[in-house]
Amino acid sequence: MKFNTKVIHGGQHHDPSTGAVMPPVYQTSTFVQTSPGRPLNPDYEYSRAANPTRTALEEALASIENGARGLAFSSGLAATDCLLRLFKAGDEIIAMDDLYGGTYRLFTRLYKDSGIKFHFVDMNDLEGFQDLINENTKLVWVETPTNPLMKLADIAAIAEITKKHNILFAVDNTFATPYLQKPLDLGADIVMHSATKYLGGHSDVIAGALIIKDKVLGDELHFKQFATGATLGPQDSFLVLRGIKTLHLRVQRHCENGVKVAEFLLNHPKVERVYYPGLENHPFHEIAKKQMIGGFGGMVTFTFKSGAKQDAISFLEKLQVFTLAESLGGVESLANHPALMTHASIPEDKRKEVGITDDLVRLSVGVEDAEDLIEDLKQALA
Repeated sequence: MKFNTKVIHGGQHHDPSTGAVMPPVYQTSTFVQTSPGRPLNPDYEYSRAANPTRTALEEALASIENGARGLAFSSGLAATDCLLRLFKAGDEIIAMDDLYGGTYRLFTRLYKDSGIKFHFVDMNDLEGFQDLINENTKLVWVETPTNPLMKLADIAAIAEITKKHNILFAVDNTFATPYLQKPLDLGADIVMHSATKYLGGHSDVIAGALIIKDKVLGDELHFKQFATGATLGPQDSFLVLRGIKTLHLRVQRHCENGVKVAEFLLNHPKVERVYYPGLENHPFHEIAKKQMIGGFGGMVTFTFKSGAKQDAISFLEKLQVFTLAESLGGVESLANHPALMTHASIPEDKRKEVGITDDLVRLSVGVEDAEDLIEDLKQALA
């Protein structure tokens, strides 16, 4: 089954009791049992463990990422936290040096006293990355493209190394989506999504996902999810599942608009640098061409020639079609100031060390008419 068919039919079944084309929202906390310990349906006892609407979403997630098991969480960070519960004091995790601020906060603050050691490295320096690997290394975590600097990591090359050392390899695929990039096919073991973003696609739900290549590992992670309760409710599961059915259509338009916006900014006299993997001058353009099949996404980041924080703020305040807000991946275009918004939890010195400057602006290019978006950028930059 091809991807464009999978998003609509993959892992999906018509409702057996009514024939409903879309899975119903099973708004229930519990399920009837015919005798103590004998539920009417052996798959469903209590919605924290399993709910038919969430099951439909999880089967769709596994299908579109080519995984053995999908798990739907109350947020992307809840999904990441569940994965971290596989590890114990003394274990080490190697992560990219450019990460979503919430992920960095989770690693460095919530797990600060866990005894787990985190290393943050440039994952394109494969030699330096390998030098960090030792017997305690249990996980490699990458975002590609990264938030917000649009760095890329060569998934297949990293997977070759992690397999040699028997280390789990997880990829945050939020920016690329499975429409453009399939980490499990490239050798990763686990994919994470903030399903709030492109999978949901309409800025109306908070959700997260893990898709796991190995069923045994998937079952272990499901137990941890069930035991800690970070599950997604049926209504939110329905919304994400609905979003997935148009993922291919939306992401294609995000890509078409993204490259037009990036090219406009690249030629604007007030713009110093544009971060977009579809541009030939992007340092990881060749990696993007190799592993992002079908387009380069709708995320564009740029800086000002002045380097002035106030220029970025003034630009953001003047936008009329783009909306100044956190998050990304919705049908509407959003603009963000990472240093003051999504990445404010990262210490200033660490932000500047990786390149998150005070004049950096991140755009989530939506599916509006590209001419309207460019006109809005033009007037805000004037």
